[in-house]
Amino acid sequence: MKNQHREFNELGWSDWFEQRIECQPSDAVARVAAVDRDQLLLMDPSGTFRAKLAGSYLHRHHLSHELPCVGDWVCLEKHPGDDDFGVVHALLERRTSLRRKSAGNVIEYQMIAANVDYVVIVQSCHFDFNLKRLERYLVMVMDGGAEPYILLTKADLVDPAIVAAQLAEIRSAGITAPIVTSSNVTRDGVDDLKRLLLTGKTYCFVGSSGVGKSTLINRLIGRDTLETGAVSGTGEGRHTTVRRELIRLEGGALVIDNPGMREFGILGAEDGIGRSYSDITAIASSCRYRDCSHTGESGCAVLEAVHSGEISREHFENHLKLREESEFYQMSHAEKRKKDRDFGKYLKSAKKDLRG
Repeated sequence: MKNQHREFNELGWSDWFEQRIECQPSDAVARVAAVDRDQLLLMDPSGTFRAKLAGSYLHRHHLSHELPCVGDWVCLEKHPGDDDFGVVHALLERRTSLRRKSAGNVIEYQMIAANVDYVVIVQSCHFDFNLKRLERYLVMVMDGGAEPYILLTKADLVDPAIVAAQLAEIRSAGITAPIVTSSNVTRDGVDDLKRLLLTGKTYCFVGSSGVGKSTLINRLIGRDTLETGAVSGTGEGRHTTVRRELIRLEGGALVIDNPGMREFGILGAEDGIGRSYSDITAIASSCRYRDCSHTGESGCAVLEAVHSGEISREHFENHLKLREESEFYQMSHAEKRKKDRDFGKYLKSAKKDLRG
């Protein structure tokens, strides 16, 4: 199919979307740059404008992950005589997604971003480095189909030997994603990161509060007036990003900043776990039983690799923990969906009885 929306390529459009677009001939196409309560900030080649969801769309879609999020492509119609406002009535299929289990006890997905090509996982060398958290982020990234980069910030605040040890720890866990170390003070590594940012590709920055995401993005944008809070004497900043927003850089890449995430549960992420722990997955193919759980079966190649030191015990135990968490929440999610469907059937039946 011919790419009829080629002028959108600079905003992340591709033939993949062209082959799946289901907009009406009279519809306009735009990308979601931000979500502000009941309004959307949309982006097209002419600039940005506001829009809202059509009532018919809201009537058909009740779950939060069915609603547009930053990075989505939408079909809309403009109000007659008002090109600065639109009504969205369709959401295009997502090529990739970045999602987590909703915070707290709610067993639902929460969308973080859509149609992201690369996710930059940011950790601080100084106070935030945590291999288990890094592995959790990698599962989330790979489960959604994006490619991960790892960015270690504030390298100037620690001894070079500590940075070297952290890099070795990442590689020893079987993580092969590209790694960049940087300093927002000395600007070391910032140029290396810029070289990774390709025109028309979308990059989402994720990490804990205070690791330097917004400072870095402001620097990439060319804004030296930072929108982050003060940095304490320990080097830990107070992150003030309060919403996700898609921003186009001068070089043509698109970046999404994120508020710091304190909690990000894994829900139904078996594919992401398999890709993130590819070393364990590869060894598991040699287990005696195809459905080996790696928890005590005879002939388990994974356990043998742990005992021999080929796989670190901490790496293996984190794999088991994430897999159990994913399976537990996925089962709870399936049970909730069944209860919702059963309740819906009950309401329909009750309405029929009342009418009858």
